[in-house]
Amino acid sequence: MASKKREIQLQAVINNQSLWDEMMQNKGLTELGEAAIRDSLPLFLHEYYHLLVIDVYQAWCGPCKAMQTLFRKLKNELNEDELLHFAVAEADSIVTLQPFRDKCEPVFLFSVNGTIVAKIQGANAPLVNQKIITLVNEERKIAAGEMVRPQYHEIAFVDSDSEDAGEPSYESIDQMYTIVIIKPDAVTARKVQEIKEKIIKAGFVIEAEDKKPLTEEQVKHFYSQIVDQPDFEDFVSFMTRNLSYILVVSQGKEKQPYWDDSEVNSETESKEPWDEQEEMAKPLRMKSKSLQQYLEIQQISQFCDVEENITNTKFIEVLIPDFKKIRGIKFEKILALLRPALFNERTEDVLNKIQDEGFKILLQRQIVLSEEEAKTLCKEYENKDYFGSVIENMTSGPSLALVLVRQNGLGYWKQLIGPSNVEEAKEYLPESLCAQFAIEGLPINQLYGSDSLEDAEREIQYFFPPQHTVALIKPHVTQEQREDIMKLIKETGFDITQMKEILLTEKEAEKIYFKIKGKEFYKDVLDILAEGTSLVMILTKWNAVLDWRRLMGPTDPEEARLLSPDSIRAQFGKNILQNAVHGASTMEEAMETIGRMFEDFIPENLEEN
Repeated sequence: MASKKREIQLQAVINNQSLWDEMMQNKGLTELGEAAIRDSLPLFLHEYYHLLVIDVYQAWCGPCKAMQTLFRKLKNELNEDELLHFAVAEADSIVTLQPFRDKCEPVFLFSVNGTIVAKIQGANAPLVNQKIITLVNEERKIAAGEMVRPQYHEIAFVDSDSEDAGEPSYESIDQMYTIVIIKPDAVTARKVQEIKEKIIKAGFVIEAEDKKPLTEEQVKHFYSQIVDQPDFEDFVSFMTRNLSYILVVSQGKEKQPYWDDSEVNSETESKEPWDEQEEMAKPLRMKSKSLQQYLEIQQISQFCDVEENITNTKFIEVLIPDFKKIRGIKFEKILALLRPALFNERTEDVLNKIQDEGFKILLQRQIVLSEEEAKTLCKEYENKDYFGSVIENMTSGPSLALVLVRQNGLGYWKQLIGPSNVEEAKEYLPESLCAQFAIEGLPINQLYGSDSLEDAEREIQYFFPPQHTVALIKPHVTQEQREDIMKLIKETGFDITQMKEILLTEKEAEKIYFKIKGKEFYKDVLDILAEGTSLVMILTKWNAVLDWRRLMGPTDPEEARLLSPDSIRAQFGKNILQNAVHGASTMEEAMETIGRMFEDFIPENLEEN
């Protein structure tokens, strides 16, 4: 019965601290036999074992499937059922494994007689393979009396991202957060990215973020200390009619983020030299600074309003209603590419697999690479004998470029596609996409992915240059419907670059509807727009004009409900005049309208055609 259990379950499942402690303490079968039967755990956990390989995984992605084939292969080839065992351990549920939480790549631990003797980060199949074989061979020699057991030093579990592994970990009983609202003027001035980068550099963690106009309730909630001021109603009007950027920030894993007072903008004036006493006291002052103080040092506090030391998440949820669900979740955008041969032969299979793995395809386009572009994407192969043929293949026809998004997308995509060459993938990771979608005669992985988030941002900008369009949400749309429409806009990959709420008088309406000014129905349009304020936005993404028209749907809501039931006009339109939204028909019209409505707007990286 026990051997059958081992056949069925290659890896023991360790999903709580109690099981982890039992496993590492090497308790005997007599103590844990009943628990083994009750919990259906492999018998080896309750026998004396020698070598255990543990896949430490995150709950959001599960164990590393790609490595399971390697483990099964080693189990069969080494034929050491009593010596070699495997387990998976969920970092989120085991306190001991806390330093491995929130990582975008798997971690493999190697335990000999209950002592963790080695650690490998990432799905590095050759390295894991070699480590297992080395440790097994050592145990064989020890058993044969050919060598003395080494005095292993147990590996300490520390956060690999921490600069100082010697510092004790700190965990607050009540997590404290800081809310930062980047003001509309700063959003318009494109200060958001700079502010975010400085906050992260100082050691803070951005747990959640959102860009949107605040509701009246949200403004009064966050700015409750100034509600009695005489100009507060004007302030509410300003904040609800323009885009703000909300950040929820925590102090991360350190008790206090650490930064240097010298990290001020290069534009600031030089300081007087500090005397020796001040220099000695400097670290103490630095460690006590709050985020508000840091923003002041960086000379960017004027762009932000800050509320610190928040422990009640209900306060945060007024601003970000699904905060508990999304906090700490990192959705990452990456560029992926199907090389020409794969694109020509198995596109549908690959796209289905990508979506089955939880990725959302935000954008896709066919592109024939130039020789220079191909050499950039294939730089890792430039010293190989087959580099010339690789470049020839890469420029032989269209590739398919994709923008993918997923929680921890970068690390997951790297793990999913596997090694860069087919031979290694087939030997060590046959379940990887590299092995599954190999093309005969082509030695390299037929799928490409960004190496880093910085590379991803740059590559996406290059292959999917942004385009701007203008969007209008009409007065008859309720506040709740507005929020639903803006959610749809974000979900389809648009960035709301600028926005303002405005009553479209005849003069203002002409800036948007100048193409139909002489039409018979123009007066009816003006009457509809005069019913209340409209929301005018600049939307940005690749192919923005066409994609916005597609998202709006046909002009007549009745037709939209038949032909495009998921479109905005199908869901929120009443009739052909009160059809919820409006947009430009061409890029030229979009840019002319933007120039009239947003006179100070300067487009960046605009797509030329």
